Amino acid sequence: MTRIACWQAGCTPGGVADFLRRLEVAARQAAADGARLLVAPEMSLAGYPLRPATLAEAAEPVDGPWREAVHAIARRTGVAIVYGWPERDGTTVYNSVALVTAQGRTAAVYRKTHLFGEMDGAWFAAGSVPVVQTSLDGLTVGLLVCYDVEFPELVRAHALAGTELLVVPTALMEPWQIVARTLVPARAFESQLYIAYTNWTGERPPLRFCGMTTIAAPDGSSVVAAPDRETLLTGEIDPAVIAAARRDTTYLADLRQDLYSGPRSEAATSESR
Repeated sequence: MTRIACWQAGCTPGGVADFLRRLEVAARQAAADGARLLVAPEMSLAGYPLRPATLAEAAEPVDGPWREAVHAIARRTGVAIVYGWPERDGTTVYNSVALVTAQGRTAAVYRKTHLFGEMDGAWFAAGSVPVVQTSLDGLTVGLLVCYDVEFPELVRAHALAGTELLVVPTALMEPWQIVARTLVPARAFESQLYIAYTNWTGERPPLRFCGMTTIAAPDGSSVVAAPDRETLLTGEIDPAVIAAARRDTTYLADLRQDLYSGPRSEAATSESR
């Protein structure tokens, strides 16, 4: 089994340096709790929604200096970290997340593929790679961001590709609590994988985040953080639970993928004229 920790971080105006300080505190607590992976919310370094000043401070390429700071925290604490930031690639900016190993190496980077309305579209370009995976302690870990998990096709694509733990940093705001309460557990159950859905809490005008960070299991169980306080939610990722779920509820085995390989239609016919 692999123990993970989801950091439901409170919104603060402290900037990147302050967030990195708080990230190290959370990582040390996660390590003390026996966690091998710490997951921070969407757009961790810059805060969400993005501001011009924070974009200027936090936007950097994959190999930028803030990455090195996160790498150093991972090495000092011995905990792998998933964090989000505005990834600059030339003149294009993506809403990206990276998984950094406990040895301080970037193992995977994912660019959010489904942008949420004008809020995302004003700042970011959409990524084009739907399934990004890496390995952690022998566990296949996939990455999505926020709105992505609300598309069952994308979660199912991860399941079919072998993802066992789907990590989803998010910035879920009121009044969309139904996503954490209903959709995330449903996605875990129907695609038979774990989902670590990690949210902000508190207010960053004009948004109020609803917390409810969730670790949902493929057997229909879940643990959920309180909505209104910063906390570290921990849970166990058990491959035996995944195997049992896939044995007992055979969605993946029974899926008729041939029916979904492309657009198909069949005109209705009638023998009467």
